[in-house]
Amino acid sequence: MKLKFLAIGVVTFFCLSSYSQVEAPKFGKGLLNIVGKDSTWTMKFAMRMQFLGIATWDNGTDNGFVNPEQNFLVRRARLKFDGFAYSPKLRYKFELGLSNRDISGANQFTSNAPRYILDAVVMWNFHRNFELWVGQTKLPGNIERVISSGNLQQVDRSLVNSRFNIDRDMGIQLRHHFNLTDKFLVREKFALSQGEGRNVTTGNLGGHQYTARIELLPFGKFKSKGDYSGADLKREATSKLMLAVTYDSNQDAVKTRSNLGSYMANDVGFYETTINTTFVDAMYKYNGFSLMGEYAHRDAKDPIAKNSDGSETGDLVVVGDGLNLQAGYLFKSNWEISGRYTNINFDNIIGRDTETQYTLGLSKYLLGHKLKVQTDLSYLSVDGGTDELMYRLQMDVHF
Repeated sequence: MKLKFLAIGVVTFFCLSSYSQVEAPKFGKGLLNIVGKDSTWTMKFAMRMQFLGIATWDNGTDNGFVNPEQNFLVRRARLKFDGFAYSPKLRYKFELGLSNRDISGANQFTSNAPRYILDAVVMWNFHRNFELWVGQTKLPGNIERVISSGNLQQVDRSLVNSRFNIDRDMGIQLRHHFNLTDKFLVREKFALSQGEGRNVTTGNLGGHQYTARIELLPFGKFKSKGDYSGADLKREATSKLMLAVTYDSNQDAVKTRSNLGSYMANDVGFYETTINTTFVDAMYKYNGFSLMGEYAHRDAKDPIAKNSDGSETGDLVVVGDGLNLQAGYLFKSNWEISGRYTNINFDNIIGRDTETQYTLGLSKYLLGHKLKVQTDLSYLSVDGGTDELMYRLQMDVHF
């Protein structure tokens, strides 16, 4: 018996030793990059983790900030796969979320299963500058949402994003780009999706969701896709600007925030109403300075959910406006200071007070967004409500 365990141990040791000799990519370039023998497929495997600590205090007016609360969590833990299949013109992306925040939300519409899958999409460059996307991935919505959570300038996204973004969904997307001049680039993006959000298995409950976005880059492309990354890590030598508009219409939607939020159940099944969301956003970068701005507006055909007899169910579509302005400067030491102003004005029918948040952030990029430490301090002012002070500290590791 001892000989058996010794043999197993020796075999395991040699296996681990042999694998340890495999040449791995540089840090931040994936854990494993595989190329098929006939070069007809590739796969890059990577993982990333975010560790977050939060402390909040309520404003007790005469007593100052009181009722301190703390929370420590693995904010994100994800596995990522991407590459091409058969031809470099047929790319794919597959991403799993393993943290509690990533997989929460299981219900009868997801077969009561955790929502592990974030992205499962193939992208086919079928003709010149045209590309067809099929599967589940982010819709072409507001810029802050489409920027990866691992490439954010501050610890997390703004309140505008959390209230109004249109997130991921199942469907198809058609993307195209062309040049007006040698530098002036135009990108068009169209999506037809289910309108129910990610990992839904029960089919479509209402209508479909239609999304259109146009992006204008008058000074040409950003370095390393910097228009979809926080901070000017590439220190653009000349001014780079992206201006964009998105319009999204979710026909006969059954959730309070388009394809997000809670289901609006009523006496005959679900309350349905068309929800429209508009985004106007911009990204500017030059020599370490970055500026991002976005405006969001959401309305609904009838935001008050009702039963078949006209009585109200108590559910409301989250309608209103949001403004987010964010700027930062990256020093040559790779320390960055940033500031953010966010304002949320809900429609009067919602009955929620206006929210204004001010955030001051500090980041240290050890290896760009692949290895960084970020911290920020936010003051949330709520008209007629309780103000809040929030401090956050986060570390991001991306192999």
